Amino acid sequence: MDLHWLDDVLVLLEEGNMTRAAARRNITQPAFSRRIRGFERWLGTEILSRHANSVEISPALAANEHEIRALMARIRELRGRISAFDPASTTLAVAAQHAPVFSAFSEMVLHARRRYPAVRFRLRPGNLSDCVSTFLRGDSNLLLCYVSETSRPMPFGDTIRREIWGEDILLPVIGGPLRYTLRDDGSVPADTPAVVYPENSYLGELLQASERSFATSSLSNNAVCETALSSGIRELVLQGVGVGWLPFSMAFREIESGQMISMAGRYGQEHVKTALYGDTRDEMACALLDLWSTGRR
Repeated sequence: MDLHWLDDVLVLLEEGNMTRAAARRNITQPAFSRRIRGFERWLGTEILSRHANSVEISPALAANEHEIRALMARIRELRGRISAFDPASTTLAVAAQHAPVFSAFSEMVLHARRRYPAVRFRLRPGNLSDCVSTFLRGDSNLLLCYVSETSRPMPFGDTIRREIWGEDILLPVIGGPLRYTLRDDGSVPADTPAVVYPENSYLGELLQASERSFATSSLSNNAVCETALSSGIRELVLQGVGVGWLPFSMAFREIESGQMISMAGRYGQEHVKTALYGDTRDEMACALLDLWSTGRR
């Protein structure tokens, strides 16, 4: 199909008259009429009812004017994207587990844009199971999440590549007025309030498997709030609402300033790694995995 035919059809719809439409297209009326017939042959149906002294436009054509305009816009956009394609300016969707969004993603973006200044990201945070589903459906180019030695294997095929951005530590912290309940041996009363993870969340499952105190409702005698959002736990711990488990990367400033106190010496800690997954068939995703895999060494 000659794409000029669609422009002819749109002008015809605007003018409602063959003579005026031909004049706007800067061709003779017989030539314009031949092009309309070419479009009709391609379409397999007539769009004009031709009479001795008049021509009527098919109502079906007028009813689909919006679709024709949208199609032309998409074709022009596609043509522009192909002719001006630059892999470095690609927008990449990242399905990201909540915790590493706050602990690692900003540094990753800054590192990426030093090498690829035009790269853009569309962040899609969520629980790990939702992020994995988004990645498997192909709705994101990259998956950012925590992994540990005890993590279940990801349900990915051979085309999916994994790289490690860095390491982190989950540790129990206490803040606000609750800091003053801390005993000399680093313990707190068993009924100390806690802000806990759901047992079916990734961090909840990880801490539950190690039976870490104050980590989930079943491991705390006084769970006052349950959330899978680590950033929410951080704020609640700072206000003294309860003890909570946080990645060290999210809490180290407050620990250094004394706003929070680590209780890892008494209640232990869990090591995790910040992992990135991408499809080897995605050129820009692989370029970033190459960059990020060496960026912190």
